[in-house]
Amino acid sequence: MKIEIQKKDLLGLLSRTQNIVEKRNTMPILVNVLLDASENQLKAYATDLEVSLTDQVPAQIKEAGKVAVSAKSLFEITKELLDGPIQLIKKENDWLEIKQGKFLSKIIGVAAEQYPVFPTYSSENFSKMNAAELKFMIDKTIYSVSNDETRYHLNGVYFEKADKDVITMVATDGHRLSLIKKEFKGLALAEKVGVIIPKKGLFEIKKLIESSIEDVYIAVEGSQFILKSGSCVLMIRLIEGKYPNYNQFIPQKFTHNIVIPRDAILSSLKRVSLLANQKSKAILLSFSQGRLEITSNNPELGDAKEELDIHYSGPDLKIGFNARYIEDVLKNIEQEEVEFELNDQLSPGVLKAHKRADYINVVMPMRI
Repeated sequence: MKIEIQKKDLLGLLSRTQNIVEKRNTMPILVNVLLDASENQLKAYATDLEVSLTDQVPAQIKEAGKVAVSAKSLFEITKELLDGPIQLIKKENDWLEIKQGKFLSKIIGVAAEQYPVFPTYSSENFSKMNAAELKFMIDKTIYSVSNDETRYHLNGVYFEKADKDVITMVATDGHRLSLIKKEFKGLALAEKVGVIIPKKGLFEIKKLIESSIEDVYIAVEGSQFILKSGSCVLMIRLIEGKYPNYNQFIPQKFTHNIVIPRDAILSSLKRVSLLANQKSKAILLSFSQGRLEITSNNPELGDAKEELDIHYSGPDLKIGFNARYIEDVLKNIEQEEVEFELNDQLSPGVLKAHKRADYINVVMPMRI
């Protein structure tokens, strides 16, 4: 393998692989990126066996070939080189020589044959989705994903198409649940789709489409979720298991409906929760005529309270919550007013933007 490639192209290609490659050293070969030079293109393959990425950039191919090298080392060297062409030459011992001007470096490589078999797909049935709207849906749910590996089926976001052209994404960790629905015209997905996309895969989708204004293309094939963005293809191994029936966790009737200014309650929560128990983050919300009092108490630190004026004329109600769960929701609501829908101090509450039903959050109360 002998190629010449522009620094900006090589750097862009390698930067997309950095978060994919395995860092835990469970399989040393996975810290490498596989480079394949052919037909005036340099292709890169990176995988941790859960999330796999392939992309390609133009290059001047003098000799075709393949080699696997440390993704981090090659990226760090490329980053420090000057703008302009870089030469990559594979040596007989699978080392990779990097040349630019008077700079010469050799990094240890591995024969391409030792690299794991890369996942493939055959589906041509891709659905077009707006990149910004897909990222929006991920942002609105990913914070509720469980980190408890013993409940592996909750370690991702449930991606569902139950109705024509409507995608629902749901996440829960057993203490809270986030749900968002959006309509996408002309989806080519099967009539009914329900799959669990792992958290790492969702973070990689977010990074890939972070600043994209173009459409992306998605497909579900077997145990894989596939996303195409330009020349880049991301393949994510889905979590096996049955997702719980999330509808049964969403209360349908409420005795208290309270509208509160979003910015006021968010800033108040941040202040009051500073003196809450650092592990439970427990705060108490006390609703009364035209008033909300937020209090926290920590025997080791002290206590705090703050009052807010609100539009409320119902009976008095006291209910405890984890402040962090409420803050996570409020940070993801753009509207000026939020709605609390509550029943009593032992029942889950619903938090959403005022007069919006497409994005809802259910939060379990705490005994305080």
